[in-house]
Order: sequence, then structure tokens, then C-alpha cells
Amino acid sequence: MSYSIFGQVVGVRKYTNGDIEIDFYHEDEITEYKYSNSNMSSNFPKELAETLASTLASDICAEIYFNENGNPTHVELEECDYDNDEEN
Repeated sequence: MSYSIFGQVVGVRKYTNGDIEIDFYHEDEITEYKYSNSNMSSNFPKELAETLASTLASDICAEIYFNENGNPTHVELEECDYDNDEEN
């Protein structure tokens, strides 16, 4: 069954060999996702990892969609809405 998670990028590490590690905050925890140029077991396609990395230090939130095998299929980006406690 496919599923998605919604959150925000809070850390990115890019290495000289092309690897990218992303810390993704969602549901009060941080999950690390990785693209690896040299490792077939990396869990993120390069294009999606680069897109997520570009949202660091911004008010952009991401929803990551996964297929039934747990592999990411696409991401949706939107401006984070922190004004839920707005008073009238």
C-alpha cells in the first residue's frame, strides 16, 4: 500500500563523492534519507534528494510519497503554514 509523510528538511550533508544525506523532520522525529552514487541500497533517487536538499532553511514543507515497496516515488512542496494559532 502506498503512503506519504509530511514534514520539513532540517539538515543536509553533501559529500565530494556525490552522496547526499537528508534529515527530515516529521511527526516529532527525524528520519535520515540518503542518495548514494556508489551504493545500490540508497533509498532515494538523486532528483528527489536534490529537490529536498534545496528546501533547507526555508519555509517550504514537503510531502514524500512512497510506493507499496517503501520506495519514494515523488515529492510535493508547499509553503509551511505556521499561522494555525492566529487570533482574530
